[in-house]
Amino acid sequence: MPTACLSRLSALVILGVCYASLAFAQEPTWAEKMFDQKNIDFGVVARGSDAVARVKITNLYKQPIHIADVKTTCGCSAGKPSKTSLESLEEGYIEVTMDTRKFTRRKDSNVIITIDAPLYAEVRIPITAYIRTDVVFDPGSVTFGAVELGKESTRKIKLQYAGRDDWQVKEVRSRSESVTAKAVELTRGPGRVDYDIVVTLAANAPVGPIREQLIVITDDQNSPQVPLLVEATVEADVMVTPSVISLGVMKPGEAKQFNVVVKGKQPFQIDKIECDSETGIFKVRLPQNAALVHVLPLTITAPEKPGNIVEEFTLTVNGRSQPITFKAMGKIAGPEGTGS
Repeated sequence: MPTACLSRLSALVILGVCYASLAFAQEPTWAEKMFDQKNIDFGVVARGSDAVARVKITNLYKQPIHIADVKTTCGCSAGKPSKTSLESLEEGYIEVTMDTRKFTRRKDSNVIITIDAPLYAEVRIPITAYIRTDVVFDPGSVTFGAVELGKESTRKIKLQYAGRDDWQVKEVRSRSESVTAKAVELTRGPGRVDYDIVVTLAANAPVGPIREQLIVITDDQNSPQVPLLVEATVEADVMVTPSVISLGVMKPGEAKQFNVVVKGKQPFQIDKIECDSETGIFKVRLPQNAALVHVLPLTITAPEKPGNIVEEFTLTVNGRSQPITFKAMGKIAGPEGTGS
């Protein structure tokens, strides 16, 4: 074969190897596959605002995973896990915050999550934000705290602007039907404008945590949108903890017990506990008396057939028209120790 042909052939082989290596390098690792975001972009945020993002992590594997450490590469940001251990199919999140009080303008950093079980891995997620200096929220977010189901609630915070005399807030947008907001102008003077941002949580807001990001729309040409975090927890008269029980991976015939805590604002009695299926693998002891708190021991005996388990339970409370529900999720391992 001529030398030129050999050279071209060698070049093609090398090029092919390079492309294959590049494609392999871009493939996410086993650890990266568990995270629902590859980067965090806060966009343009106001100084003093609570800039908080959550990256969901789901254990996709049969073995439990353990998060050994969460750190960031810059003092302008911080990260922490909602929990350090996740069973198979269990979900959690990494909460990342930006310090918008000490730092201003563009900030770039990384959050690094270290996993030490079942294998060692590091996941690096880039973070970016631009903290503007002319808009300040006081306090940094709208926090309702615990709100009783069926009751409307209102909070307000200050928005302070320094710059143009004619600067205006045009509207405040919400993606949630449960949260509405409006801007009320307070004062306007030389180079300064003050507003109240009035936020209302609707009476029909659903039970559970609410985490909404309002968008304050201004007449700025370059950066018209300013995000504002709203958080609340709507509590029913009776609450179940946890709302989803993680069973993890079980062997056929294995038995496990979990405690389900049911709390009320007044003493209550549970009349009945039912589950969707009739497999008989779950057993729950029914409390006999009324109380403010009931601890229900739930026992599961894994069936012989491998696969996923998803079960919903319904509690009927004496004198309460709406039932209470919670779920149990897990996986039954196959003959070789893996789920089907």
